[in-house]
Amino acid sequence: MIEISRIELRRVRLPLVRQFRTSSHAKRELEHILVTLTGADGTVGWGEIASPSGPFYAAETVDSCWAVARSFLAPIVRKTAWEHPSELAAALATVRGNQFARAGFDMAAWSLWSAVAGVPLAQALGGQRAKVEAGVSLGIEPTIDDLLGQVGLRVAEGYRRVKLKIAPGWDVEPVRAVRAAFPETPLHVDANGAYPVNETAVFRRLDGLGLMMIEQPYAPRALVAHAALQTRLATPLCLDESVEEVDDLITAVQLKAGRILNIKVSRMGGLTQAVRAHDLARAEGVPVWCGGMHEFGIGRAANVALSSLPGFTLPSDVSGSDKYYARDVTTEPIVCTGGFVEVPTVPGLGREADAGFLDERTGDRFTL
Repeated sequence: MIEISRIELRRVRLPLVRQFRTSSHAKRELEHILVTLTGADGTVGWGEIASPSGPFYAAETVDSCWAVARSFLAPIVRKTAWEHPSELAAALATVRGNQFARAGFDMAAWSLWSAVAGVPLAQALGGQRAKVEAGVSLGIEPTIDDLLGQVGLRVAEGYRRVKLKIAPGWDVEPVRAVRAAFPETPLHVDANGAYPVNETAVFRRLDGLGLMMIEQPYAPRALVAHAALQTRLATPLCLDESVEEVDDLITAVQLKAGRILNIKVSRMGGLTQAVRAHDLARAEGVPVWCGGMHEFGIGRAANVALSSLPGFTLPSDVSGSDKYYARDVTTEPIVCTGGFVEVPTVPGLGREADAGFLDERTGDRFTL
């Protein structure tokens, strides 16, 4: 039985090495909340609440997560004794929604539990791979030439797949230019739900460019529209924002709203639910990959561990820390070599926090 003796939250800011723009907003720095759970024996588990700062990708923000984590989630964790992280996840689920906030605590619980058990996090989750394929996500650039330059850099680094963000007015032409310049590179596009459900022409034009997938063309709840679009395209649709709960995935599968699933630990409320989604998708024959929220080294290490599960058959967004941060919050950054990231084999999360650097980058703190 694991009992938590101390909970700490800290708001940490890191500048990005390059501005990242999506269909809804641009960012030059990120603020995430790091969670530490200390067991009665002194073992520490780390988690990360990787919510955006503004309510554009999802309803949650750093401020909302901070409030919910302090006032509701931390007290639940403090009074709950558990033997397995799934038991704590069930207790946290009494708080409706707030997946990003819950994910940080669930991740910390898995980190702590696997460290106490003396097994790597990947093994605790059911992972089977020693290394995982890494893809890279590229934002909207000022010009097509700028985009081609960024794609060239990442292809030269060996990434196994390149994802391009698209938006109305920035879609077919930049993607066609990338395809012409890099005819053999696996490509997919991500709209982040930016298009109205009556827009099909853009996606029919993209359909002829040999893409791996078209990710989240319509708004999250527009599953019927996704299903209708999928019947008109040869390219698989991939769902992201549409699947926050396992029940959403069940509905999407029944509607045939997409053929691929992006599993994000943060969007689904933690590793416990991410593993459930993986298991269900695998049983239904739906390929999955692990998406990212520009996590710091804590959350990125958890994504790597999750990506080692057998159903993750497509390259995941587990690109090296250096693509986003000049210096990460862990003593050892995530490194991508030849398109692969090695899965840690030491007990627990597999990464140690850089205490001194973290203190420099920490704003507000909360301890219970």
